[in-house]
Amino acid sequence: MLTYWLAALLSAPVGPAPALTIQVRNPLNESRPATTVELDLRQLHLTATPERLRVRDQASGQLLVTQLLDNDGDHTWDQLLVQTALQARERRQLTIEIAPAGEAPAAPAVVAFSRLVPERIDDYAWENDLVAFRTYGPKAQQLTEAGSKDGTLTSGMDCWLKRVNYPVINKWYAGHVKQPGFYHQDHGEGYDPYHVGDSRGCGGLGMWNDKDSTLAVSKNFVSYKTLATGPIRTVFELTYAPWPAAGQQLRQRTRITLDAGQQLSRYDVFVTPDHGPVPAITVGITLHELKGSVAGRPAEGWFRHWEPMDDSELGTALVLAPGQVQNWWTYRTARKEQSHLFVRLKPAAHLTYYAGYGWTKAGRFHTVGDWDTYLATQARLLAAPLEITVVRAASAGKRS
Repeated sequence: MLTYWLAALLSAPVGPAPALTIQVRNPLNESRPATTVELDLRQLHLTATPERLRVRDQASGQLLVTQLLDNDGDHTWDQLLVQTALQARERRQLTIEIAPAGEAPAAPAVVAFSRLVPERIDDYAWENDLVAFRTYGPKAQQLTEAGSKDGTLTSGMDCWLKRVNYPVINKWYAGHVKQPGFYHQDHGEGYDPYHVGDSRGCGGLGMWNDKDSTLAVSKNFVSYKTLATGPIRTVFELTYAPWPAAGQQLRQRTRITLDAGQQLSRYDVFVTPDHGPVPAITVGITLHELKGSVAGRPAEGWFRHWEPMDDSELGTALVLAPGQVQNWWTYRTARKEQSHLFVRLKPAAHLTYYAGYGWTKAGRFHTVGDWDTYLATQARLLAAPLEITVVRAASAGKRS
């Protein structure tokens, strides 16, 4: 097993820097241009600290960007992340090395980033090199409930449309402080034309009532925890106050993960009822003014909306394991902000799905066909994870 060989390697006597060669294989007949390799450190008994681990691409000899990840906030590293690119059916060999004690690696640029934004009440925003998003906190809710037009009351997910590969969150919010509404105008990097309001936005959730065709939803998040920002991955958690649905109170915690090079954020949602069985949760994508087109492929695990957005076009989507899908439908109504593409998931205490967007002005997608092709590919990639095997552990001091 990988963890066995790593444990043996890292507990070896001091000597020349040990090396472990692992093979990363893409089992599909399509490329993976930005693939995150996750190496589990949880079960290792390290004599060298995880901060000394380096990963080198064996073919090129180049050191790759890595990130250590503490998944649960207990101040102990759980995973070593590295990103690579793989062609169809390609096998790539990576070497894990231990750097000399005291050697500090060059700090890579932070690509995957998230933070609370107190300068805009209490938004929580996240981004990578391709996309950006935000949602809304308790102070924004309190302002709305007090009658202020400056507040925001929604647990929907907002899309910030960016068309540059560098971070924009800090810059756009700084512009907003000087000029309110700054990020609603495109200054050459993108902007926020995506209206959430009382809708689910792109990937918000609720509990659908078939009897009266309504969706019970939470209010804004009440607390947050930033678990990681880094060159490869950002992770954070949002906790919501208990919200009423079908005669019970639901407690909700949502963990959101976004990797560099990805259009879609990963949502891990944990829902606990105060009594009775776990209900079926419904995830939504808003249908702005009913002007776009909808498509769903439940057997493949993807659903999308494609719509005009000012002088461009925007695709939004959900991707998930097909076995999670209970049913899906398009709900169109005259009620403000309530028209959606809905996907109801089978009851489970832990749900996982991906949500995100592709904007034509960003240059990666030009037509709805491009967007559909991307989503179908992503669904296949999720269903066929990387295969990681140990090829060789070789160095002075290697143990058998």
